[in-house]
Amino acid sequence: MPMRKPVLILLLFMVFLAGCRKPGPDRPVSGFADVSRVASGKAVAVMMTAYRTTLFADGQDRSLLRIALTDSAGREITSASDTCRIYVDGDAQITPYGKKEILPVLTDTAGKEYAHCILEGGLCFLDLHAGKVPGKIKVEVACDTLWRSSHEIHSIPADMALLKPSKDQLRMPSRPVGRMIGADISFLPQLESRGMKFYDRGTEKDAMAILKDHGFNYIRLRIFVNPEKGKGYSPVEGFCDLQHSLAMARRIYDAGMNILLNFHYSDYWADPQQQNKPESWAALSFEALKDTMRTYTRDVLSAFSRQGTPVAMVQVGNEVNHGLLWPDGHISRMDNLAGLLRAGVEGVREADTSMLVMMHIALGGQNEEAVFWLDNMIARGVTFDVIGLSYYPRWHGTLDDLEANLADLAGRYHKYVNVVEYAAFRKEVNEIVFRLPGEMGKGTCIWEPLGWWVGLFDREGNATNEILIYNKLRENYLINPKP
Repeated sequence: MPMRKPVLILLLFMVFLAGCRKPGPDRPVSGFADVSRVASGKAVAVMMTAYRTTLFADGQDRSLLRIALTDSAGREITSASDTCRIYVDGDAQITPYGKKEILPVLTDTAGKEYAHCILEGGLCFLDLHAGKVPGKIKVEVACDTLWRSSHEIHSIPADMALLKPSKDQLRMPSRPVGRMIGADISFLPQLESRGMKFYDRGTEKDAMAILKDHGFNYIRLRIFVNPEKGKGYSPVEGFCDLQHSLAMARRIYDAGMNILLNFHYSDYWADPQQQNKPESWAALSFEALKDTMRTYTRDVLSAFSRQGTPVAMVQVGNEVNHGLLWPDGHISRMDNLAGLLRAGVEGVREADTSMLVMMHIALGGQNEEAVFWLDNMIARGVTFDVIGLSYYPRWHGTLDDLEANLADLAGRYHKYVNVVEYAAFRKEVNEIVFRLPGEMGKGTCIWEPLGWWVGLFDREGNATNEILIYNKLRENYLINPKP
C-alpha cells in the first residue's frame, strides 16, 4: 500500500529535526531563542529538566539533567554563572555530563548532603545514575533564595520486560479528531464560591463566555471519585465530584463548547508524584480494581450523556507516566498498568463508541521516556486516539525539545498529539502543535487561565490584553486552518 502523504511529510520533518533532538550541550542553537532566552536579567527560579524520570535499577541507567535560571517571564538567562546545589534523596549518584567521576559531596548548615553545579553560559548539564535498589529518587536544585526545582525519578526492577508495538498496533485512529483550543477551568466553581466575578472590557460576563468570545472551543474538567472525603481534594464541599462536574458540563454546552473530561481516579490530585487509590477502592483485589475502574468510567460518562451534555474526549488518567492507582498500577508493574488502562478505555467504549480517548503523560520535551512509555503500553494492548502531554518548561525541557518530541511521537505512533497542560509561551506552544506536518497536532489546553498568575485575567477578574492572542490563534487554526 502506498504511504499516505501526511505520514510521508511527517517522516521527512522528523529527519529534519533529528539533528537537534539530542538534548545535550552539543545541541544546535535554539530556534526559539528570541522568546525563551535573554542575555541578562533578574533570576527568580531554577529550571531543571530530567530527560528521563523512569530508570532501571541496574547501577548503570542514567538520566540527563539540564539546569538553568529563569526570569519572571520564564526566560533562561544565558549569562548566568551561578553556583547551584544539587540534593539527591534515594539510591542514585551525580556525575558531570558524559563523565564517570562522582561529584564531591558537601554538607549544608542543616546537615543535608549536596553537590555543586556551576552554570556556564547559563547552563549546567549533569548525569544522574540510578543505583540497584528500586524506589523513588528525589532530585532538587537550589540556588541562593530562588524558587527551587525538583523531580521525582522512579527506578524500577532491572529485569522488567520491555515490549515494542507491532505494525498492526500503529495504525492511524479511525475516529475523526477536531481541533482544540482549550482551557482547564475546573477551579471556576471554587472561585465563584468566594465571590469572584469576571469582566471583559468592563462588562461582567460568565467566564466561559469570555473564553468562547476570544477563541476557545474546549473546556477541560478534572473529576475525582470522592473529593469530599477528609483526605480528598475538597473536603466537605466536594468540588470536582460528579455533581459539580455535571453542573459545569451544562454551562459548557450552553456556551457552545466541547468537553474534555480528565479522570484522576483518585480522591485527590493524581500526577507523576502521587497516584493514590480512592479510599473506597483501597481494599479491592486487582481484578476487582479493574472492573471498578471500567464501570466507574462508564457510569460517569453515561451520566453526562443522559444529561444531554456528552463528553467529546476522555483522559483515562492524569499524567500517568509513572502509572496510576498505586501500588497496583505503578510503572514498575507494566502489565498491571496496561490492564487498568485497558479497563478504563473499555469503560469509555461501553458508554459511547464515538468518544475520543487520550492517554496523558507529563513528558512534553522528554522524548526518550515518552517513547519508553508509549511503546510498552501500546504493545500491551492499550488503545487510544490522541497522545496528550503536559509542557511546563521548568520541568519538561525547551521549546525545541517539545517540537522535536511531538513530531517524533506523531510520526512514530501514527497518532494525533495535543498539549493538554501548559501555561508559558502560549503563542509558541500553539504554533508548534498546529504546525506539525500532516495536521497531526490537534490542539492545546491551557491550565487554569482564570488565575491572575497566568496573565489572561488580573486579580479583579478583568480580562487582560494577553487573552487577545487567542483571537489570533482561533483565526489561524480554527477558522482558516492552513495545512
